[in-house]
Amino acid sequence: MSIHPTAIIEDGAQIDPSVEIGAYAHIGPNVVLKEKVKILSHASVTGHTTVGAETEIHPFAVIGAPPQHNGYKGEPTTLIIGERNKIREHVTMHTGTVQGHGETRVGNDCLFMVGAHVAHDCTVDDRVIMANNATLGGHIHIGESVFLGGLCAIHQFCRIGAFAFLGGGGILTTDIIPYGSAFGNHARLEGLNIVGMKRRGMKRETIHAIRSAYRMLFAEEGTLKERLEDATSLFSEVPEAMTIINFMKADADRPLCLPEK
Repeated sequence: MSIHPTAIIEDGAQIDPSVEIGAYAHIGPNVVLKEKVKILSHASVTGHTTVGAETEIHPFAVIGAPPQHNGYKGEPTTLIIGERNKIREHVTMHTGTVQGHGETRVGNDCLFMVGAHVAHDCTVDDRVIMANNATLGGHIHIGESVFLGGLCAIHQFCRIGAFAFLGGGGILTTDIIPYGSAFGNHARLEGLNIVGMKRRGMKRETIHAIRSAYRMLFAEEGTLKERLEDATSLFSEVPEAMTIINFMKADADRPLCLPEK
């Protein structure tokens, strides 16, 4: 274990022998640091927080602080961070609330650039990238491999489907379908995240099928229910297209981010 003599490690913290902790870092009493975690100088990890193996937390990040919620009364809610994440300077991540599901959760292999914020009760899946100062309100679900541009802000309870993209400065109050690409204030759906799909090696025929499903789902003809039924019938053998369809069906009470008419 490599711990700088100026670091503060409170009694009760569970720290793997392979962990590195830099100068003036602070580790709270209910923190668990797994194998090969690196806590750089001046970072703070507090609360009931577990940090997965090989995750790096950079200077002045504050991880596991209490939620910014007036109903929070000090309950032992948690923050669970997965493996191999890079958490850069001034990032903030808060524990959950009893009004939510009591837990904030971050997956594996994510990158949180300078100043990104993950609020209480959020779920961030694997391989998500949040650029500088991207901000999540409470209770948000971010699907795998989503890219959130710098300075974007996402309203509480929003869902962003897997492989979607939200452009820099976007203000989002609705849900983005998987593979969707949205921009603006308030954000509108501008099409599909074709660049992201190609970068991740998706086959050309799969991309064409997703595009066809997208055109059908957001056509002007018929009702949304009818379009969903037609798309389900036509694309039932394309798992990626069905990801979009099932996302749209999953929560009928949530408004969708739509193309501009």
